[in-house]
Amino acid sequence: MFEIFRYEFMRNAFIAGVLLSVIIPCIGVVVVLRRLSMIGDTLAHISLAGVAAGLVANINPVAGAATFSLLAILGIEGIRKIFPRYAEISLAVMMAAGIGIAGILSGFVKSSLSFTSFLFGSIVAVSKYELIVVVILSAIVLFTFFFFYRELFYITFDEETAKLAGIKAKRINFIFMLITAITISISARTVGALIVSSLMVIPVAAAIRAARSYRQTVVYSMIFGLFSTILGLFISYYTDLKPGATIVLVEIILLFLVIFVKEIAYLVKSRTR
Repeated sequence: MFEIFRYEFMRNAFIAGVLLSVIIPCIGVVVVLRRLSMIGDTLAHISLAGVAAGLVANINPVAGAATFSLLAILGIEGIRKIFPRYAEISLAVMMAAGIGIAGILSGFVKSSLSFTSFLFGSIVAVSKYELIVVVILSAIVLFTFFFFYRELFYITFDEETAKLAGIKAKRINFIFMLITAITISISARTVGALIVSSLMVIPVAAAIRAARSYRQTVVYSMIFGLFSTILGLFISYYTDLKPGATIVLVEIILLFLVIFVKEIAYLVKSRTR
């Protein structure tokens, strides 16, 4: 069963997968609770535009994805100031821009295969260099998330109260958007730009259903993410399926199992009263 660890590419895949399955749900908890689930899709499409730009300019596609994602953060914040009561407009506009730019630049990419690999990911093709990048950036994201844990907790539930408590909400918002952009950029190569938004939301949805507090939601979302990633990698290896897509399907099944168990527990509890 554990023969897959004899291969270096599978060991790299597991290390990268474990790290990403921890940091993505961390970011996802704040995203989902703030009702900004669409931001994952927005930055994913923007990162695709960056990937295409990187391939056209013959530079590292991940660097291109990171650059475009960071520029998108600035664009989102700028548009939000213009439409303060309609924050979702900024996400829709930037997503449309990402789709448009990616569509145009993809026509100039010489190898369509290399661009396609960023759509659904290629975690088993992670190189040593890319693994080092994932490790470093994952450490930065995790440190930032837990360093600003209190501030993120406040702005997640009540930004106005956070301001009254002396928290610089705008600065924390920008830092959070920054680490979100970094997370999605490094995930584009591994799990795929079109899949990362699912990984950001589904484990959190299961955690919300199972947890009783914010802290439990963070912990459960990481546990669900880890379990789904490890199981998904095993299944994809032995069935020759796409790893990223397999991980997402495992997470969906896990979500429905959590919902089912909670419903059964509620029915049993209501009958014993």
